[in-house]
Amino acid sequence: MTGQLQVLLVEDDPDHAELIQRGFDQISARVRLSRVPDGESALDYLFRRGSWAAAASSPRPHLVLLDLRLPRLDGFRVLEAIKTDPELRPIPTVILTTSDAESDVARAYAHYANSYLVKPGDFGRLVALVAEIEGYWLDWNRNPAKVS
Repeated sequence: MTGQLQVLLVEDDPDHAELIQRGFDQISARVRLSRVPDGESALDYLFRRGSWAAAASSPRPHLVLLDLRLPRLDGFRVLEAIKTDPELRPIPTVILTTSDAESDVARAYAHYANSYLVKPGDFGRLVALVAEIEGYWLDWNRNPAKVS
């Protein structure tokens, strides 16, 4: 994929969001990371509601990185909304969470998550994970053309 790549990060922890942003900054200038702090804001962004109504303020992401433990609306409900909407369903949605619970992994895949990744505990490993995410999901993986 060439050009600017849009990633939507749904993450309530500002420290985790900062580390992920720094990871993308270290490996790529072509990724534009937008962040929302909770599940309701994620759906507002994706469905272009409220302050996200204008397409310019909510460009369709090439990838969604979704935490599970979110305020207002948890990540499972966000995932379900994404994967049941015909326009959003093709967007790769990767769970990026601290939970290593088998029940969470199974539930995420039952709701059609494209991948399930556990956040590593140190910055160096997180940067390596972000590089793998970018390489696979934004370079190697092919998706249908996006609707903006």
